[in-house]
Amino acid sequence: MSAKQKLIIFDTTLRDGEQSPGVTLNTEEKIEIARQLSRLGVDIIEAGFPVASPGDFNAVQRIAREVGPLMEGRDGLQPMVICGLARSVKKDIQTAYDAIKDAPRHRIHVFLATSDIHLEHKLKITREQCKARIGEMVSFAKSLCDDIEFSPEDAGRSDPSFLCEALAVAIEAGATTLNIPDTVGYTTPHEYGALIKHLCQNTKGAENVVFSTHCHNDLGLATANTLAGISNGARQVEVTINGIGERAGNTSLEEVVMNVHTHPDTYPVYHTINTRLFYSTSRMVEDLSGMAVQANKAIVGRNAFLHESGIHQDGVLKNKQTYEIIRPEDVGVTTGNLALGKHSGRHAFKTKLEELGYGGAALSDAQFQAAFAKFKDLADSKKTGVTDGDMHALVADVRSSSMARAGSASQSATPAPPAAAEEAAPGDDAPADDVAARYTLKHMQVFTGVGVTPTATVTLHDAQQGAELIDVAVAKNGPIEATYSAIQRIVGIDIDLLNFSISATSSGQDTLGKVSVRIARAGGADSPAGSSQQDSPAALTSYGSVPKFSGVAANVDIITASANAYLTAVNRLVGHDEANNRASHKERNVEI
Repeated sequence: MSAKQKLIIFDTTLRDGEQSPGVTLNTEEKIEIARQLSRLGVDIIEAGFPVASPGDFNAVQRIAREVGPLMEGRDGLQPMVICGLARSVKKDIQTAYDAIKDAPRHRIHVFLATSDIHLEHKLKITREQCKARIGEMVSFAKSLCDDIEFSPEDAGRSDPSFLCEALAVAIEAGATTLNIPDTVGYTTPHEYGALIKHLCQNTKGAENVVFSTHCHNDLGLATANTLAGISNGARQVEVTINGIGERAGNTSLEEVVMNVHTHPDTYPVYHTINTRLFYSTSRMVEDLSGMAVQANKAIVGRNAFLHESGIHQDGVLKNKQTYEIIRPEDVGVTTGNLALGKHSGRHAFKTKLEELGYGGAALSDAQFQAAFAKFKDLADSKKTGVTDGDMHALVADVRSSSMARAGSASQSATPAPPAAAEEAAPGDDAPADDVAARYTLKHMQVFTGVGVTPTATVTLHDAQQGAELIDVAVAKNGPIEATYSAIQRIVGIDIDLLNFSISATSSGQDTLGKVSVRIARAGGADSPAGSSQQDSPAALTSYGSVPKFSGVAANVDIITASANAYLTAVNRLVGHDEANNRASHKERNVEI
């Protein structure tokens, strides 16, 4: 039996995953996820599509500079490769290189469609012109960067013989990785596996490159197709956390890795992912993207390790292996006996955080102290102990607040001279945790009930003015609307609430309520009211017409949690630097 080869994990959560309808991550959110992916042990991340806008370029460049060199949690591994996507256009390729070049290890990912339907109706070029463009653009990319990936868009519907010719041109021009996308999720595992095998065996120079999979989940076959690709010669997989992505999503990173992990004798590869960070990583992406993980999602769903059938429960109690093929703790779902309560100290709290996947540099010192303070308040108010679900919610709360303070820091900071900016190393700025958020909730009184008009009286502290501001609002639709209306009146901004979700972190009447919101300035093209700005140039400087801002908070009082989540999002809105505006969904979404 031949020796196993390493499976290269290429994560595209920050590019293809972000193409999920309604999902737009700001720069701080993208950096936070990128750091977590580095700790997870991901080999390559596709950080974005730099040419889409200056904001997209800045986000990719900051990831290259700040996350590219990181080695925490990567024992035995090299730094993560930072990849930028580019169409087969010189401007795209040059811009991608300029964004990623500061990372110690970087890659340019170039793509061009090869299916006849795309060549004829979209690109309006012949097969020969297609091959010529591939050769020219891959050669240009190679002149800038040694690590080049080429993707023939819609490979699953391309003529296999022509695909071999096109890929041979890419290899000759300098491509080192060939990615084979099933762009519309059309192929079956048998068909996709056969295609990978055919390309490996019939493409000139195939022995000198790595073949990669990129499968969409339109027919629910993304993971199965990816595994078929691995079995037939692919040694890189393009995946996303929680399988998020456009339409029905992409291949789920955690599903592919755990298939390989659980079947060590089935697949000709091994992985180097820290699977114990799966659950905490999944929760982070869920909170920041606003894409809820379905309860019965494989590996990371909340029901993945629950057993309600009496027969199953009896078997698991006698021997877990009767109905559990994966140990929950192997993916970060804890089953330990360390119960936390009001008498627990910092050491026990830190140990529990490490057990949940938040060890090392996952939290800054300031974030740890803030989380511990919130934990002590919660422990004092709960009759039952603090659960793992409570802990995940507290971490999400603290991280969200920290990113809001980062926005305040960027707005209040005095710009450095260009020379000084060039000499400053990433991370030299003052910690955002030491900067006060623009607005904090000081007092709130809400009056509501059946047959009465809800009212909310809210007092905010404005750190910029050094003053406390108060206002009152009434609403027809309940206390949350009244509270949010009062906050809007204080800050003087009309705001659209785009998403609002609330969930309990455990059972019982004293459980934490975790609230997630996403907001935007009112009047944008994708706001509920809509507008005719959708096609205007201004509308294309961000997702829709304005950026989106998220906030997460947790509290045993769900109205307080709702107010704090909203304020976190508001602080990020008022602290937003216009230079970081992202491109519209329409402009930055590309099919591969």
